[in-house]
Amino acid sequence: MRNLKKIILTAVATAALVTLAACGGTGLSNGSGNNSSTSHKKPSELKIGVSISTTNNPYFVSMDNAITKMAKKDGAKVTISDAQNDSATQLNDVQNFVSQNVDAILINPVDSDAVVPAIKAANNAHIPVICMDRGANGGTVLATVASDNVKAGKMAAEAVEKYVGKDAKVLELSGTPGASSTIDRGNGFNSEAKSLGLSILSSQSANFDRTTALNTTQNMLQSHKDVQAIFAQNDEMALGAAKAVQSAGLKVAIFGIDGEDETHTAIKDGTVTATVAQQPAKIGQMALQATFDHFDGKKVDKTINSPIYLITKDNVNEHKW
Repeated sequence: MRNLKKIILTAVATAALVTLAACGGTGLSNGSGNNSSTSHKKPSELKIGVSISTTNNPYFVSMDNAITKMAKKDGAKVTISDAQNDSATQLNDVQNFVSQNVDAILINPVDSDAVVPAIKAANNAHIPVICMDRGANGGTVLATVASDNVKAGKMAAEAVEKYVGKDAKVLELSGTPGASSTIDRGNGFNSEAKSLGLSILSSQSANFDRTTALNTTQNMLQSHKDVQAIFAQNDEMALGAAKAVQSAGLKVAIFGIDGEDETHTAIKDGTVTATVAQQPAKIGQMALQATFDHFDGKKVDKTINSPIYLITKDNVNEHKW
């Protein structure tokens, strides 16, 4: 079903490319990298389309707000769309941006494979694309601004070993299948967990969603009463898992990734043990700054990393989004 959806998206996008190729872009002559033909523009002269995977998650709301605030300060015109975690909606949103002849498009992909046709549509219109938080598995992007998700996964495994023990029995809640962050966090966590001797009892997707994580964790706990720790690939799932653990009357250490405000409170309360904090606002700002730099003729790195850090009870008051 998932592959069928991607085939349909690709077919739709192919048809769109023929139509959109005639739309004149302003950023790149060939949709790639830094180029001498880039039109030099001030931030106040730029029209930028932004496609966010979902605004039903505080993490991406923070990114959205930071972009809006920075754009307003610098006078750039920004239009932000919410893909509602649907790849077809994201494709349509990006096609609309191309039709509007924006100068650049910032994309936080729903799915790293399914986003490729959208990026290629922008490429054919010579509009530079910057990916945020998640990468793309095709098309040409000017830059990808994200945390090091492999490192984040490794840090989470190290935290489990430190706070639970080398032989800890762990359940894993993975994110949206196909998203680069899901793949990278999973690879980082699992490779480090194996190295440290952690025992992963089961790994299931909860789509980066709190309610899905609550239900999935409840089902997993029925089969794994001996679990000692739960690693959730984002904080929304960690908070859902915490609720399931509380309802079951169990004592299980819970680890997440993101660092959202509600997780800070949960760490203070002891319902979540730790989280690897990212900086979504910083990612949005860095992506927008990369766009400004590109149109100022400056070199933009293909990969721009945003810092991450572990939050526990010891430093929970030191870091906020």
